[in-house]
Amino acid sequence: MKLIDWYIFKKFLGTFFYAISLLIIVVIIFDISENIEDFLKNRAPVLEIMIDYYLYFIPYFINLFIFLFTFISVIFFTSKMAGNTEIIAILSSGVSFWRMLRPYLLASVLLGVLSFYLGNFLIPRTNEVRREFKNKYIENLTKDKERNIHVQIEKGVFVYVEHFNNKLYTGYKFTLEQYKGQQMTYKLIAERIESDTLNRNGWKIFNFVERRIDSLSETIRKGARMDTILNLAPTDLYKVKEDFEIMNYWELKQHIDKELLKGSKGVTTYQVEMHKRLASPMAIIILTFIGVAVSSRKVRGGIGMHLGVGISLTFSYILFMQFSTVFATFGNLKPVLAAWIPNMIFAVLGIYLIIRAPK
Repeated sequence: MKLIDWYIFKKFLGTFFYAISLLIIVVIIFDISENIEDFLKNRAPVLEIMIDYYLYFIPYFINLFIFLFTFISVIFFTSKMAGNTEIIAILSSGVSFWRMLRPYLLASVLLGVLSFYLGNFLIPRTNEVRREFKNKYIENLTKDKERNIHVQIEKGVFVYVEHFNNKLYTGYKFTLEQYKGQQMTYKLIAERIESDTLNRNGWKIFNFVERRIDSLSETIRKGARMDTILNLAPTDLYKVKEDFEIMNYWELKQHIDKELLKGSKGVTTYQVEMHKRLASPMAIIILTFIGVAVSSRKVRGGIGMHLGVGISLTFSYILFMQFSTVFATFGNLKPVLAAWIPNMIFAVLGIYLIIRAPK
């Protein structure tokens, strides 16, 4: 990298981290004012507020708005360079416009790698502590599902629970059915089941009737209690709000595979989240080039004009992402398309703007 490359590279990253640091302070102040009543009411320790919640909130916030502040940073310092006639001087010295894009590419790739690492590996770990604090002092993140819960736990094995209490880890009116093809081979009915706290998939079954069906013969057994292992976790029977936040990429992928096997209706949300974690780092690179193309021309409106256009484009990207997510969650749009359609649209727009940019 030459001197001009280091100049742009440092301007890019310096503006980005300065802008996002200022906003983090502002957001934390607003969040404290919003949650101070809950902190006082639930007697949250000050040290836990500072470390377990707000310190672990910073990586989450950075990754949430990283592509937005990347774009704004590029718009800000590039339009300032254009206003000071620095870009004209760079191009007049024999450096091509395409060559000038190299430090922008390197910086955006660096931020993209940072975003990938934060979203897929670091934040799921920090979210465990942050969500535990939030669940204890701000809001309850667990909620019982509606009555009549149906779950497929293995191929051909189905579970029904009329109601599950996530505080007692107890289910009522339990039924387990096993099929071979269209033929039922096993059925277990019980008044109550309780999760074994020492074994994640261990269950205590009370007042049960067990039927084993073999062609024309049938065996029935009754009992007061039975301890067993099922491919069923308590979390399959109640809701945890946005539990994908504590899953890294591989855990999320494994969870999706399990949910697909069980025939879960809510698996689309996890699929969209997984693909968004891959698409978001790429959005940083795309929006960087759009930012350069928009702000490299010296205009009468200066930085204000460039920032206005840049912010409009950024919120358009967010709007596209929200629309595609809704269509994937509640419609027939494939999750991979929901995550990548905004990138595809803005990549085409970026190519057009780069071609039309002054060179």
